[in-house]
Amino acid sequence: MIGRRALLGGAAALGVGAAGWALAPPDVRWRARSAVGLTPEPFVPDAAEGRVSLERVSSVHLGDIDLVTAVPDGYGDGAGLPVVVVLHGASASAAALRGFGLARFVTAAVEAGAPPFVVAGTDDGPAGWLPADGLDPQAMLREELPQWLADRGFGDRRALWGWSRGGYGALRFVETEPDWASGLALFSPALHPGDEALADLSALEELPWGLWCGDGDPFRDGADALLAAAPPPAREVAGEGGHTRVYWNEHTIDMLRWLTTTFA
Repeated sequence: MIGRRALLGGAAALGVGAAGWALAPPDVRWRARSAVGLTPEPFVPDAAEGRVSLERVSSVHLGDIDLVTAVPDGYGDGAGLPVVVVLHGASASAAALRGFGLARFVTAAVEAGAPPFVVAGTDDGPAGWLPADGLDPQAMLREELPQWLADRGFGDRRALWGWSRGGYGALRFVETEPDWASGLALFSPALHPGDEALADLSALEELPWGLWCGDGDPFRDGADALLAAAPPPAREVAGEGGHTRVYWNEHTIDMLRWLTTTFA
């Protein structure tokens, strides 16, 4: 067992002494626990869930898929709020997003100063977020998702966030639809140097975009190739971490605070 002294030693290493431990933000306390091996699980903020909805919707382009929406605590049904659309990675689904703590991150980001917003996500297709086998998730995003969001009373301002295969899909989508979103956040996009997605990044000249990818991520070379080929990002974060939810969750609140500024 690891005692309180070791725990506070980890806190001190992160700049949190014993006196400030109880007042430290949840993410700082998580880092301290992680530093001494107490928290193998990804950080999830200690924030209330607001209104979370998981619905089955029928898409002309994808068939029946799940649609999840999360409104921050205290904002009712989210009427009129802008939307961060999230494209999940290969091992996830829309139904899994609540289990990842997504709704708690939405509330925590607003409590940390982000303007109120909604997060929405759907399932992808057999090749992720690219057309394949007669199914077209990009057409669903372009032609159907905006109406589904409007039908639920949300606003028409949208930003886009994707991780891993979802990050790759988000990049490919904005290349053809640069005006669809107000901003783009990429978490460890599944890119390799020489990928066709890097051939034409002119859409990023006018679109605020950010990149989060740890130094130990297997797609770090692809992230570096993206940085070399694209207009400079508005936000770029590396640091320790791999292709894991531990790394992504550590940066989610900061990312959402930045991404929601693009709604202004």
